Amino acid sequence: MTASSHPLRLGFPVKVMGKPGFKSNDTRRWQSEPHLKTSLEEVDKILDYLKSVDLDMYRLSSDLAPYATHPDLPQFHSMVADSDSELAAFGAKARDYGIRLSFHPSQYVLLNSPNPDLTAKSIWDLASQAEMLDRMGLDDEAVMVTHVGGVYDDHEASRARWIEGWNECPEHVRRRLVLENDDIRFSAADALWIHERTGVRLIFDYQHFWCLNPERLDMRATLEKFLASWPAGVRPKIHFSSPRTEMRELKQKVTAKDRENAAAGKAPRKGMVTKAPVKANARVKTVLRPPIWTGHADFTNPFEFATFMRMAEGLEFDVMMEGKAKDVSLLKLRPDLLRFAPDVAARFGIEPDDAESLARDEASLEQGVGVDEAPDVDEGAETLAAE
Repeated sequence: MTASSHPLRLGFPVKVMGKPGFKSNDTRRWQSEPHLKTSLEEVDKILDYLKSVDLDMYRLSSDLAPYATHPDLPQFHSMVADSDSELAAFGAKARDYGIRLSFHPSQYVLLNSPNPDLTAKSIWDLASQAEMLDRMGLDDEAVMVTHVGGVYDDHEASRARWIEGWNECPEHVRRRLVLENDDIRFSAADALWIHERTGVRLIFDYQHFWCLNPERLDMRATLEKFLASWPAGVRPKIHFSSPRTEMRELKQKVTAKDRENAAAGKAPRKGMVTKAPVKANARVKTVLRPPIWTGHADFTNPFEFATFMRMAEGLEFDVMMEGKAKDVSLLKLRPDLLRFAPDVAARFGIEPDDAESLARDEASLEQGVGVDEAPDVDEGAETLAAE
């Protein structure tokens, strides 16, 4: 089946939450001699799980090869080459299952750093991940997603410096690397500016586009330009997530003034909302804050997604869903699409005949799962430590 005839894919990043017991990589400390081969044994089980629930796109952990590029641990530097046969077998299985794979290097991988040592280390990280995809025997759909990086007090210079970093990358990195618009620093217009000067493929991020679009670009026209950055015969992919809307819960230390107010029966100071009254002997309080719109919701709003997909009618792309509930968010979204937007569901190969099995998946969620509150390192963060 060719990419153009295959239904559009839905994927999720790194962690499996719908079934216990899965690990996305070998998490042992360096003293225990972790290895890529062990990571692949773990992720091989994830491929079987994806096949069992008919999910066909997955983002690999950027820590798949632990310590492979750690400058002070040379004993791990040959790990990728030493795992050649295991990588080839894993890639063959992914191809057999029809599962599209990718990486999203962490927020500390920066091609536009003013520190040349950090740029060189970042290129090493990218080269290692590109080598893994190459040894897996994957085609050009298997990409590594990155952002422009930090502003460093000069937006235009930092944007231009990304091009310098790109030019320093070896060919096998440039063949796999794709650039995503972000939510607080570099907009879709910035990504297009870089594409025009490098030819780098672009990843359209829906939520980021809403958060940062000072040029007021049109969404459909921008999406078309991003998709057109991919060569013919290679299906683009995009990122989609809904913003968090609930209150954020923050733990704060109880001050002497808080205890004084609690003992006197007074309300918290003006503007502070607490989850529960602060007791006179409490050491920590839970403070409620409004949502930050750059934060990802646990689940995808099906009406928002259906509206977007109808706006994108006639365009072809796979969708990496970045809901914090990971695979669980997809087990919920698919029956929602069939129920509320069957025309959109059909684009992803979800048909009325699937209703019974999807209903079972949805019902199983009522048993409860543990949603991870911390972002994956692969997903980036709201601030860059390097900036």
